[in-house]
Amino acid sequence: MTPVHLDEYLIVLDKPSGLLAVPGRGPDKQDCMSARAQAIWSDAMIVHRLDMDTSGLLLMARGAEMQRSLSIAFARRRVHKRYVAVAAGRLEVPETGWGVIDLPLMADWPNRPRSKVDTERGKPSLTRWRVLEYGEDRTRVELEPVTGRSHQLRVHLSVLGHPILGDPLYAPPAVAARGGRMLLHASRIEFGHPATGETLVFESMPPF
Repeated sequence: MTPVHLDEYLIVLDKPSGLLAVPGRGPDKQDCMSARAQAIWSDAMIVHRLDMDTSGLLLMARGAEMQRSLSIAFARRRVHKRYVAVAAGRLEVPETGWGVIDLPLMADWPNRPRSKVDTERGKPSLTRWRVLEYGEDRTRVELEPVTGRSHQLRVHLSVLGHPILGDPLYAPPAVAARGGRMLLHASRIEFGHPATGETLVFESMPPF
C-alpha cells in the first residue's frame, strides 16, 4: 500500500472501488482500507468514510489526538472535498457555472442503508456541482459536498433524475448495469495540517 501522503500526524490513501473503508458486520467484511492501513501503521485511525463502491482519497489520522483534531475540522467544515462522477443523461450547464442541490436528507430506515429526501425531518444537505463534459447519454460532473450526509451525492443526483452510472442503490437497473462499477471518485481534498496549520491539497485522477 503506497500512501499519497504520509507523515507522523496523518496519512492520505487512494481507496479502490469495491473495498470497504471500515469493517462491516460479519467475518467476510473485515478486509477494509482501515484494517490494511493499521497493519502497516498501527496508530492509523479513521476520520471519515467513503462508500465501498466509491474510489478515491481517504484521510486517516495517526493517533487519538490527531483523530480528534481532524474530526473537529470535518465537523466545522474546514475539510473541503471534491468528487468526479458520471451521471446518466444530460445535465444542463447552470448559468452561474456551478449548480446547487439543496435537499434535506435522512436515513431511509425501512430500506437501510439507503437515504432519502425528507423536507420535514431531513438534515440540511447541500451539494455544488458543475459539468465537466458530455458523452453519449451521460454527463461527467464535478461535485462539491458542502455538507457530508450519508450517500449525499448519490441521492442528490438521483433525485435530479440523473443517477450515477453503476450505482447499485439509487440507479434503475439499466443505469446500475452501466460503467462496470459505480462511477464516483473522491478526486480532491484540502485541509489545514492539524499540527502545522499548513494548507494541504491532494488530488487523484478518476480511473474512469
